[in-house]
Amino acid sequence: MNVLLVIAGAAVGAPLRYVLDRAVQARHDGRFPWGTFVVNISGCLVLGCLTGAGLPAAWTVLAGTGFCGAFTTYSTFSYETVRLTEQRAYRYAIGYTVASVAAGLVASTLGYAAAHALLG
Repeated sequence: MNVLLVIAGAAVGAPLRYVLDRAVQARHDGRFPWGTFVVNISGCLVLGCLTGAGLPAAWTVLAGTGFCGAFTTYSTFSYETVRLTEQRAYRYAIGYTVASVAAGLVASTLGYAAAHALLG
């Protein structure tokens, strides 16, 4: 049953990631990968909320593992960081890495705290 929940969540998360990434990136010129950045930070916020809400295990598998797992993209983050480094855009690469990790931690913490305060 869990496999079906992961598949169902991923079936929504992956296309939504693509659409949001393209929509954000289309509005920004330049080297910084805003699309992936926004997707990953919003995914951290959602996963923080899910964790803080204390949902039943099935919902956690569906929304956390399935949806958030397919929505966020560590591989694209890594690839874009390498690409920026190859282009000798070192400040962008370092800024992207630091901002992604820091903002992701802040977003997940805020999501957790908000959901825990409202629902926990």
